[in-house]
Amino acid sequence: MIDRQGLRAAYLTVMLFALLAGDAVRYTISWYGFAALHLALLGVAVWLIVRDENRPRLKNLPLTLLAFVGYCALTLLWSEYRLETLAATVIQVITAVGAIAVALTYGWDEILRHLGRALRFILGLSLAFELVVSIVIRRPILPFWVDYGGIPIEDLPVVTYWSRNNIFEGERIQGLVGNASLLGWAAALTIIVIALQFAAGQLRRLKASIWLGIAVLTLALTRSATVYVILLAVGLVLTLALLFRRYETPRERRLIGGGAALVVALAAVAAVALDTRLLALVGKSEDLTGRVDIWSTVIGLAEERPAFGWGWISYWVPWREPFDDLVIRNGVVQLHAHNAWLDVWFQLGVVGLVLFGLLVLTTLGRSWFLAIDRTYRADRTPLPYPVVALLPLLLLVALLVQSLAESRLLLEYGWFLLVLFSVKTKLERYRSWGAAPAAHSAAGIPATSTRAR
Repeated sequence: MIDRQGLRAAYLTVMLFALLAGDAVRYTISWYGFAALHLALLGVAVWLIVRDENRPRLKNLPLTLLAFVGYCALTLLWSEYRLETLAATVIQVITAVGAIAVALTYGWDEILRHLGRALRFILGLSLAFELVVSIVIRRPILPFWVDYGGIPIEDLPVVTYWSRNNIFEGERIQGLVGNASLLGWAAALTIIVIALQFAAGQLRRLKASIWLGIAVLTLALTRSATVYVILLAVGLVLTLALLFRRYETPRERRLIGGGAALVVALAAVAAVALDTRLLALVGKSEDLTGRVDIWSTVIGLAEERPAFGWGWISYWVPWREPFDDLVIRNGVVQLHAHNAWLDVWFQLGVVGLVLFGLLVLTTLGRSWFLAIDRTYRADRTPLPYPVVALLPLLLLVALLVQSLAESRLLLEYGWFLLVLFSVKTKLERYRSWGAAPAAHSAAGIPATSTRAR
């Protein structure tokens, strides 16, 4: 019989898996099954919020989050595709409700543990899936529940394949998520999370080493250039945060911050000067695998309605103008701008871009101070810096780097994590590094921060 803790663990793991591997869920149980699963998860989320005695009022939630979601809904007034804007807003709110429920009722330690479990499921099942395709099926396969009008698989664009049967061919694998870039992202995220779990004592050395090896192998098999940039950025931010933890005086931190700013400036200059050679090094063409053309098209549309945008839609829908033939690459209609910031400008205009920027910056700021602030007991005795305090900062940096090449920050796992970090860093009044926040409050654990927020 599963106890209450087991149910809590299962709920969060399933939710994170469904968000991080949304395409795998849709390919396996159809869009109807996907919708039913998320409605069930929503029902649990609402129940968690309602039964939480310390649930916040609407005014206690981050103002930037409320302003951005409210503005997305407001674009229904001038949207060119009102029904789709309404649907996108409802889905956006549903995802946010799930994130708020987790922020209220799970501690950082639990979030780290179950995120690690969901990512290990994705990587393990992806490699097993590709092995079954290559050893048993021995040919590319398409997603279930999709009608391709009787067209033979060999005549369909390869980007429609669920698996291309590539694991023994030296080509990029797509895994259970059906996309090499998304599988590479999951592998990069796994490296970050497993490293934090090991440092926090959640995983033993052998288990952590095995899963780090699997994640590195997956990176090699996906060959996604973006994830290398993500890991580099996360590594630099981690180094900076650890230096700030070690050197705590204002003067020392100013020197470290100045040095970091200089390094970033020099790196930016080098990236501009050596752009083509750097792209070649990571296996990218000068047009960034067609992204430059996509960006140019999206910018052109955004400039037609620069102030307020065309209307919120999140993921583009291929059955409505202008998305039905806006960008077609390799015979496939593209469903996002491959840049979250351009997508926001295109859909919400400059007003929406400013609101989204404020949401991201305030969340990033709170995550930074959460990572570097010293915590104290009631008697002012300093506590060790908790490893898990680095989680929101490092994952947010990873999401922001990915947002330059993908638009996932606006939907599914990207939007969920952004809302989760925004709400949880805003609402916490105590540093609850182990059990759920409610449990810590009940236990009266006395811990305060060096900085009131």
